Amino acid sequence: MTREHYIPFNKEFLLEQQLKTFSEDPKKTDNFKKLFDIIEHYYHYEAFNLNRNLKQHYALFDPDLSEKERKIFVGKSDFSVFKETLQQVLERGNYIRIDQETLDQAFKDSDLIGLNLSIDFNAFKDYELYVRGHHKATEKVSKYIFWKKEVEIEYYDRVMIYLNYNEADYLSENKVKLGKMPVDPGTIGLKIFKRVPKNDLETIFPNAIPRMSVKDKMLLWVPGIFGGISLLSAKVIPALINMYNAYETGENIDLLNSKTSLNQGLIALGILSAYCFRQYNNFVNKKIKYSKMLSDSLYFKNLGNNSGAFYSLLNSSEEEVLKETILAYAFLHRSEHPLTAQELDDQIESWFKTTLNTDLDFDVKDALLKLKNIGLGFETNGKWEVVSLEKALVTIDALWDGVFEYNY
Repeated sequence: MTREHYIPFNKEFLLEQQLKTFSEDPKKTDNFKKLFDIIEHYYHYEAFNLNRNLKQHYALFDPDLSEKERKIFVGKSDFSVFKETLQQVLERGNYIRIDQETLDQAFKDSDLIGLNLSIDFNAFKDYELYVRGHHKATEKVSKYIFWKKEVEIEYYDRVMIYLNYNEADYLSENKVKLGKMPVDPGTIGLKIFKRVPKNDLETIFPNAIPRMSVKDKMLLWVPGIFGGISLLSAKVIPALINMYNAYETGENIDLLNSKTSLNQGLIALGILSAYCFRQYNNFVNKKIKYSKMLSDSLYFKNLGNNSGAFYSLLNSSEEEVLKETILAYAFLHRSEHPLTAQELDDQIESWFKTTLNTDLDFDVKDALLKLKNIGLGFETNGKWEVVSLEKALVTIDALWDGVFEYNY
């Protein structure tokens, strides 16, 4: 499993972990808490500006706004600015874009529903999926009628789907079906989900339609057609012909044997029909299971839609930035000598591994850049160090005060 930059721990939890190193000095503990608090407020203000920028340039493409409302933003919303800002927020939140090969494999496989889903990708100018965090869990999956098998399934903790819909003329010309969800052409849909199976990513597409697989069709139609023809030609039809000919000619026939043959044929046809019905019912049950999974995703797993998704994204990106900054500062502060970026990276990753039993790829370059940008860290001959806690508080306080500077 690929290591991620994502830090799967709450910011308050990580703060408490770092405060343990200052436990013998109450003043340092208090100063570190203050520093954490001011930095958090500063990054929250940055997130506020990003949110305002996103909403401004997304408004023209927001399907939650009426067409009349969207027209107001013609010339005010810029798609390129929106996309660039969205990418920035996703990177800050340590989201990773899923490559096409992984998507194709997910569309091919299915861990839970065992159902083929058809998606008309002509509905979209482009689409992208971003994920963050992953874990494995054991689930029971139905294999046969009375047998369930335990399998290990990989889940993404967070998935964001970006859907840029084609214009109405294109959809009409290509007879594109958007599914049951009403969508305004030319808009951009955003959705965030939690705990999505890696091999069932197609279930979060709003226009995914269940289809019978080749295997399902073979199990349904091949026994039905060939078995039916065989039974009709060998049992039912000959018995009916004999009985009809006897009736026409008035000849005596072995009525008991003819009825027995006819009944056997009809019983066999009934059994065959029951088998075909069971196969079709299996497919219907899979569709019901998919519908339940879809409703669960929309009700229990959905974390935000369209402009509402910004809050979830910005909250997570704000927290990731804060955690990286605090960790980098804390480790450099307690180091007896300056560290190279690689040394700092190794120390933090080793701490996560030994203390929290977590293997991650700490984004040390980004963390050091943040420290430098807010004036808490500096580099000398390839080695990094940070200012003292007292000076850090003065520096970050001045930075925060400057945010609302008013010149008159």
